[in-house]
Amino acid sequence: MSAMLGSYLFDWLSLLGRWLHVITGIAWIGASFYFVWLDNHLLPPTRQEVLDAGVGGEVWAVHGGGFYNAQKYKIAPAALPPTLHWFYWEAYSTWLSGFFLLCLMYFGKAEVYLIDPTVAALSKPAAIAIALAFLAGGWLIYDTLCRSPLGRNDRALGAVIAVVMFAAAWGLCELFSGRGAYILFGALLGTIMVANVFFVIIPSQREMVKAKRENRLVDPVYGRRGKQRSVHNTYFTLPVLFAMISNHYAMTYAAKYNAAVLIAMSIAGVCIRAWFVARHKAHERGGKTSPLTLLLGLLTLAGVAFALVPANVSVPATSAIPVSTQQRFADIQTILQQRCVPCHAPTPTLAGFTAAPNGVLLDTPEHILARTVQMQTQLSTRVMPIGNLTQMTEAERTQVIAWLIDGAPH
Repeated sequence: MSAMLGSYLFDWLSLLGRWLHVITGIAWIGASFYFVWLDNHLLPPTRQEVLDAGVGGEVWAVHGGGFYNAQKYKIAPAALPPTLHWFYWEAYSTWLSGFFLLCLMYFGKAEVYLIDPTVAALSKPAAIAIALAFLAGGWLIYDTLCRSPLGRNDRALGAVIAVVMFAAAWGLCELFSGRGAYILFGALLGTIMVANVFFVIIPSQREMVKAKRENRLVDPVYGRRGKQRSVHNTYFTLPVLFAMISNHYAMTYAAKYNAAVLIAMSIAGVCIRAWFVARHKAHERGGKTSPLTLLLGLLTLAGVAFALVPANVSVPATSAIPVSTQQRFADIQTILQQRCVPCHAPTPTLAGFTAAPNGVLLDTPEHILARTVQMQTQLSTRVMPIGNLTQMTEAERTQVIAWLIDGAPH
């Protein structure tokens, strides 16, 4: 009873954590995307009183039944307003809820979701320590690069950061399960993004406000540094979002060259985001935006989709002795009963599971025959049994896959 109650509590923590993470993530990304859009749509003001006030750009918009006029000052207004809105709790809340989920799911159940003995034989403490080292080390390396002389050349800096991130993606896939590696890569980028807010963007803004209140000039380095990190954050966003949803798509993280898939999907995300950012400034080019980055992103996606097309799988014969169709199906049921039904049953018996994952049931012949396509994909990619917790043997896996390839005779 206590184990069942513990699993029930775990499910509620996971549900509420995910819900909070999605809500705060929408708030953070929405605000981030809006300000990128706003900054890129600013036009030089035409009214003299606005120019005299020190406004460098403005944009008019209509939304929700009203007209809005957003203005950006070249430096700061003559007098700070009594109420100044800040944007940072959305970022902090997103990271905190995401780290909570990482600890709950991937650290708390590292043997299920993070460790794959066929990739690297890691103990649970070692896997968690390495994962945390990636998160902290990734930020330190990234921040050092940005603060180095390389940081004065945005293109060169971007190229080096890309190489470092791709190396991290490869390293994670060499150490952890595909699912765990992808989530950790997203967590790494997300950690860099929120650290940019906490350590650079907000301190830069506080310094600007402080300088204005003390009637002194603001060092322009703070504005440049904050702007640079904000630009990086907007390009990290789509790769992070892909990593966060990737656990639903085994075809990506369970691919033979899953690191290459992760890198390619990240490149596609950056290219597509770059096109949208450029499109925001189309007014500077007579309303035209080059489609090259968008095409590159879409072609990359198409290339990944083509590369992951399932191949015709051939398996060796499982037995030299002919068996009847009925006996063959009975043998398959026995294997599934031992290796799959502990999770995929109305009431799972495997510790930590209170319901069948994704609602997939394999406890009856009817349920088995209704899921043959999914079973072939999951078994061929070695995603299931998850973490091989039920210790399916290679002979058993081969036998079930051969039966599925033959059309699941019954």
